[in-house]
Amino acid sequence: MSGPHLPGGDPYPGPHGEGAAAPVATAAAVPDPAPLDGDPPTARGRVTAGRLAATVERLRGEVRAAHAAAEGRALVELAKGVIVERLGCGPAQAARHLAELADQAGLSQLELAADIINQAARDRVAEVAGDFLRTTVGDPAAPGPVAGSRASVGVRLRTTESAVLGAPDTQAVAESLLAHALEPLGAVAVAIWTTGPDASLSLRGHAGYGSDEAARWHHVPPGVTTAARQALTDRRTVWYPSLAAAGIPSIGRTRHPDGGRVVVPAGTGGRIHGVLEICWAGPLDPQPQAVERQIEALAELCAHTLEARPAHSVPARPLVPGGDGPLELAELADGLHDPALVLTPHLDGAGMLADFRIRHANAHFQDPAGRPRSAVEGALLLEAYPATAGGSELFERIERVYATGEPFRCRRTRLTALVDQVPLSSLADISISRHGDNVFLVWRIEDESARLASLLQHAQRLGRVGAFEEDVLTGEITWNDQLFDLFGRQRTEPAVSLRDLAAHAHADDADTIRRFLHSVLQQRRAGSTAFRLLRRDGVTRHIRVIAEPSLGADGRLQAVRGAYQDISAQHWTEVALTATRDRLVATEEAAAERNRLTLQLQHAIMPPAKPPLDAPGLDVAVRYRPAETESLVGGDWYDAVVLPSKKVLLCVGDVAGHGVEAATGMVVLRNALRGLAVTGAGPGQLLAWLNTVAHHLTAQVTATAVCGIYDPENRTLRWARAGHLPPVLVRRSEAVDLPLLGGLLLGALAEAEYEEAELRLEPDDTVLMYTDGLVERRDTSVHDSIAQLLATARLPADGLERRLDLLLSRSKSDTDDDTCLIGVQVT
Repeated sequence: MSGPHLPGGDPYPGPHGEGAAAPVATAAAVPDPAPLDGDPPTARGRVTAGRLAATVERLRGEVRAAHAAAEGRALVELAKGVIVERLGCGPAQAARHLAELADQAGLSQLELAADIINQAARDRVAEVAGDFLRTTVGDPAAPGPVAGSRASVGVRLRTTESAVLGAPDTQAVAESLLAHALEPLGAVAVAIWTTGPDASLSLRGHAGYGSDEAARWHHVPPGVTTAARQALTDRRTVWYPSLAAAGIPSIGRTRHPDGGRVVVPAGTGGRIHGVLEICWAGPLDPQPQAVERQIEALAELCAHTLEARPAHSVPARPLVPGGDGPLELAELADGLHDPALVLTPHLDGAGMLADFRIRHANAHFQDPAGRPRSAVEGALLLEAYPATAGGSELFERIERVYATGEPFRCRRTRLTALVDQVPLSSLADISISRHGDNVFLVWRIEDESARLASLLQHAQRLGRVGAFEEDVLTGEITWNDQLFDLFGRQRTEPAVSLRDLAAHAHADDADTIRRFLHSVLQQRRAGSTAFRLLRRDGVTRHIRVIAEPSLGADGRLQAVRGAYQDISAQHWTEVALTATRDRLVATEEAAAERNRLTLQLQHAIMPPAKPPLDAPGLDVAVRYRPAETESLVGGDWYDAVVLPSKKVLLCVGDVAGHGVEAATGMVVLRNALRGLAVTGAGPGQLLAWLNTVAHHLTAQVTATAVCGIYDPENRTLRWARAGHLPPVLVRRSEAVDLPLLGGLLLGALAEAEYEEAELRLEPDDTVLMYTDGLVERRDTSVHDSIAQLLATARLPADGLERRLDLLLSRSKSDTDDDTCLIGVQVT
């Protein structure tokens, strides 16, 4: 079934794929259906209502088809006009040319007309159609909304443009956008919002939504966050794959809760006139760039219609003489006591906002650079004040206010002006608002004297300072509010004179105040002093007073100016610091004496220089390295003594802790071991007895030790250990540590057993016993430290003394602990 043809014979494809409508019939021409015999009245009524509804729906479809046909004819006629202008022919010849070109191209006249208009217009619609052709060439079955004929996009957009421009109001614009351009993209509803002067949003046109819901959303106050508000605030297109997931309210949310949304600012020349909101029934997948460009083109088309049909009809206003701003706005600016500018947008050749022109500067205008009003009126804002586009972002704020209509106010904004290419800054309160097509900029530069006075008041409050001035001739005294608070007096009470100051101070400070007054009043010199103020409320404050005389032309004293400062906190802080300092000195002296006694005790037991041991067939050498910090005197000890049996006792130990307790514990254990060794017991038994001594006879002393008994006759070394590192055997070019025998540290338990081992030595063998201060490091395991010790012990050395010195010099211990080292070499 085909509808009527356009001139040239091509049928126009309607918005739903049907042919154009036949001539429209009126409702009066529809005959009433004849009543059916035998039907009950209710049944006959339902039949009648159903037929009427079908007739109304058919008539509506015919009306829509007729409108579409008319819009298609408008495009064809416009293309004929382009051909007439280009070829210089008549309308009939243009119609024949159009039909012939369509036949040759294999297109309908409507599609060819859209191409001709696109080539002639070279506007945003033409760009979008061209982008569509480029993105779909070679892919006629592209998925999504771009599928189908590649020429259909240009036809749809031009048809939509024709319908929108011919629409009588914004409601008709919304219906045309949905029917011609958005339904082919899968959209189910559209809303057109306009912005008010207070940055509110009003629903001016809608399609696809019910009338009840549109009534509920007819107005959105400023500050309410909606999808359209987001696009207005951000000044960019916002895509919501699912409005419910975004959690932002908007029209139609209850009807399409999971539907996707696209909100696009509709603006021209840097000003946003409204917002185009498009709704899909389901979640919205990412769209091709060609679809995004189509939607942006529709928003631009919508913006032009909103610009031509303002939401609020504004009567024409007289203009400022010589300018383009409203006279009322200029009069309002002249009535302000603060500097104000009336700005109008300045567009570039492409119709984009490039700058603002200063149309009027009010009578109180004060240029930060010192220029007169005439120097800035008529100039572009960025030319007159290039720094507004800098760090202050003032130009961006003005641009935003002009675009959205939402006013901006800010306190203490830094204004920068260039004077001879030197930036001069000042602080000001800024107010920016839009009035029609004009921007109103008002600033109040902070007064320097008021700012300094405010700073002085805050400084006096924070420093607890009160100022005064006393006229010596008249006796008049002036105090500020801070000084009344300092003295604990009411503002209605008389101020205290300098001569009466002693009566309000502690009696012991009377002489101090007298000398201060004599210096200021008699000698006429500036002076200061501190005293204790006795207030009537019983509070005592420590006060410092500073005063200087003011002399007249004849050299006579006329007035005294000065200040009182509450230094109570400082005074008590100094007292506390003095007491703390005295306690620290006493503590340091006691610690120094304690360390001195500890070192004396340690050196008395183990002198740094030990005489050689007279042991046949055995060389013995010892080394003791105290801690680098004297306050960390430790409990490391060693011993090497020939017993009555001619055997040699060798031992090293380490008492836990530092200080006097560790040193005395070391003395007890060392002397006890010497006494026990004369019994002839083996090293295991000696350590068992020494454990009893450490557990019962000392005050909670724990220690580690290694004990050895060397028999010169058979060159054997019996040894045992109590939680200590085992000895090291150096034989020829090898160095190994002896087995790790069982044995708890001393003092841990009341009774303990210690395992013994026997080692037969060969000539030139060397045995090393040491404390952990030789190998211990914070960042290295004990196993790695012992491996490094064995590597050093393997190095060749010229004698036993040289070997011990080499071990100490190459020790990398970093625990700042004592170190004991015993070496024996068989000769």
